[in-house]
Amino acid sequence: MSKKLTSRAEDYSKWYNELVVRADLAENSAVRGCMVIKPYGYAIWEKMQAELDRMFKETGHQNAYFPLFVPKSLFEAEEKNAEGFAKECAIVTHYRLQNDPDKPGKLRVDPEAKLEEELIVRPTSEAIIWNTYRNWIQSYRDLPILINQWANVVRWEMRTRLFLRTAEFLWQEGHTAHETKEEALEEARLMNNVYATFVENFMAIPVVQGLKSESERFAGAEETFCIEALMQDGKALQAGTSHFLGQNFAKAFDVKYANKEGKQDYVWATSWGVSTRLMGALIMTHSDDNGLVLPPNLAPNQVVVVPIYKSEEQLDAITEVVNGIMKNLRSKHISVKFDNRDTLRPGAKFAQHELQGVPLRIAIGARDLENGTVELARRDTLTKEVVPLDGLVDKVESLMKEIQNSLFNKALDFRNSHITKVDTFEEFKTVLNTKTGFLSAHWDGTAETEDKIKELTKATIRCIPLDGDAEDGVCVYSGKPSKRRVLFAKAY
Repeated sequence: MSKKLTSRAEDYSKWYNELVVRADLAENSAVRGCMVIKPYGYAIWEKMQAELDRMFKETGHQNAYFPLFVPKSLFEAEEKNAEGFAKECAIVTHYRLQNDPDKPGKLRVDPEAKLEEELIVRPTSEAIIWNTYRNWIQSYRDLPILINQWANVVRWEMRTRLFLRTAEFLWQEGHTAHETKEEALEEARLMNNVYATFVENFMAIPVVQGLKSESERFAGAEETFCIEALMQDGKALQAGTSHFLGQNFAKAFDVKYANKEGKQDYVWATSWGVSTRLMGALIMTHSDDNGLVLPPNLAPNQVVVVPIYKSEEQLDAITEVVNGIMKNLRSKHISVKFDNRDTLRPGAKFAQHELQGVPLRIAIGARDLENGTVELARRDTLTKEVVPLDGLVDKVESLMKEIQNSLFNKALDFRNSHITKVDTFEEFKTVLNTKTGFLSAHWDGTAETEDKIKELTKATIRCIPLDGDAEDGVCVYSGKPSKRRVLFAKAY
């Protein structure tokens, strides 16, 4: 625990990689490109899951589960979607192993066990789900269908980073079917709002809601709504997407319904998802050179109590008081851990809980018992104060809210101070390479200009902000007329 993390200023990427491993969130596995999410990291993901699941159900959605494998013929039915994911697919071609006659004790793929049709390990589930919906939907009475799936997906990656980009990752994917275009569009907007509310209120990360440009849209979508966050190194991170799929998948899988007039029509579709990438966003938005900083809403342990004692008698007396504190905190739905391990000194415990981002630490010793006080240490500000035991629970409860709000406001101030209006390409390049962050610039709306800017600067259009006003101007690159500004940034 004594070795310090590489600082963010020295090497941001190295700081991130060290922090994920040292804070016991995840580690690389024996499978190239795949990670092991460790119990502490998974506990954070479970808290994300629980809150999102509650929000999905409150908006009328149900959970279901669909197969991991997608027959190739189904996968290629929607051409744009298949083309978009083709280079990232893992494919199952055989169904059996056998003893290798040339290498005793080893196995080989049985050449006689070739599948009649290859199976794609799902990179996303539109194909298998829409093939299923064809059997579920006959009439307008069967609509809408509002389904969510918690699952793992595989997208083959050569250059991986824990949580941000791995060959296999965990996510949720919503897939809905509707009578009308308006209903489907409303659903796509609603779920983007759900994501924004969750990320801002629960993760304390400010986001910009927007639309993706055509070239950045999900493969097979007619419109992609998104939420974009800004990390401390000035790079953007796409934190969630919600897609209006039009009737593309309904036509590809022949999903029709009898409308109220008795005529056959294709249904309208959406899909939407967030993944364990959110763990990367959480780490990179709030954490510091001392380790993880967690907002109370997501911390597996919101409070940790560390006893400081010299004898078993002192520990027994402290434990009696701590048991009362824990009971009262838990009655307020505040999660608390009593770290009474006798294998570590208090200083080592402090360092571990600081590294793991526990929002509030309570230290209590024999002298504190005499004085009727405890020491409180905040992880976000690294400040300490001595407070009376009397009224401690109310104090902790108010600090939980204060820390949550403080982390959001700090991230918001950083984000807002890193949105820069630029009007010339020289200014664009200068700000991108010095100040970084979001660049608010005019764009002529063409893929050619977007591609050229990306080629020259590595910056992409992160989104066309939903709250942006129409504003006549000229494109930052081509000089052609433009109706509004969009946000560019380098991104994860």
